[in-house]
Amino acid sequence: MSLRERKKAATRQALHEAAVALSVEHGLERVTVEAIADAAEVSRRTFSNYFASKEEAFLYGDHLRMRLLLDAVRERPGDERPWAALTAAGLETHRRLGPRDQQWVTQVRLVRRHPALAAQQVATYSALEDDLTAELCARGVGDRMRARLMAAAFLVAMRVAVAEWLDRPPGVQLGDVTREALDATGAAFA
Repeated sequence: MSLRERKKAATRQALHEAAVALSVEHGLERVTVEAIADAAEVSRRTFSNYFASKEEAFLYGDHLRMRLLLDAVRERPGDERPWAALTAAGLETHRRLGPRDQQWVTQVRLVRRHPALAAQQVATYSALEDDLTAELCARGVGDRMRARLMAAAFLVAMRVAVAEWLDRPPGVQLGDVTREALDATGAAFA
């Protein structure tokens, strides 16, 4: 990345971190775009150049995780069966996330409590669903509707795995819960 791209990425990350920290400390409903911009030491206008809303800034980490997931799918061997590629990519992505990150856990729990965050998360997942559908079509899932159903089912299984993992004891591994959810869902696409 060029210096300019690195600076933009750093600004975007600073805004995301400020949105999360302020939401955890004060509650999402009390956080303003101005407060996020101030905490990240940028102008309100700069905030608007990066994010359309405080919810979008808050969920930027989800956006990054979804990009990692898509990259992991694209890195899978081209001759691998589509559901197997999705499963391997999902497990690899969750493995890369490592042990339970308390900040991410807090973010996920806040999303559960705030409809505006849930709506923004749906938009993030919807965009990824489109990208995964295209990737599955390129992998030979000839019927676009089947590819879209497969992409949507996969993303639901991934989301449910995270929610289920948070409700289980701390020693349970995210990868184990993800495998369980993907195996249960994948039976329809085998």
